[in-house]
Amino acid sequence: GEEHYNCISALHKSMRGSDENASLYWLARMLEGGEDPLYVARRLVRFASEDIGLADPLALTQAVAAYQGCHFIGMPECEVILAQCVVYFARAPKSIEIYRAYSNVKECLRMHTGPLPPVPLHLRNAPTRLMKDLGYGKGYKYNPMYKEPVEQDYLPEELKGTDFFKERKT
Repeated sequence: GEEHYNCISALHKSMRGSDENASLYWLARMLEGGEDPLYVARRLVRFASEDIGLADPLALTQAVAAYQGCHFIGMPECEVILAQCVVYFARAPKSIEIYRAYSNVKECLRMHTGPLPPVPLHLRNAPTRLMKDLGYGKGYKYNPMYKEPVEQDYLPEELKGTDFFKERKT
């Protein structure tokens, strides 16, 4: 029932708040109450990117490993795997940079009127002669061939200068 959602919310908020003791409590309350450990593990995978993100990119690896460990051995043995992951997440630095940036991209797409801008010609693959003749791939600079990053536009002309990592004003 509702308590299922209340407990997972409490677990998320405890990890987000870096409270390892409360995080363990809510995890144990869920598992000891019969919660599916794979449900908890799936939520931890999401938490790794949503709340920790680039502050600790290894968090996602931890979460996926915890999910796989739970899948392989099940309860009650997997409880310690989930406990380790939950404490790791509670102690980890937090960043919502990716979450916000991706939300900004989605908003940009939703707010766009008319057809979406075409992929710039230099970014298109040209597997056929006709596509090459139409200018597909022309002028593309293959970065690995250069010692330094090259100047090249990767967004459509209409979005030139857009930075999805900056706070959007709506």
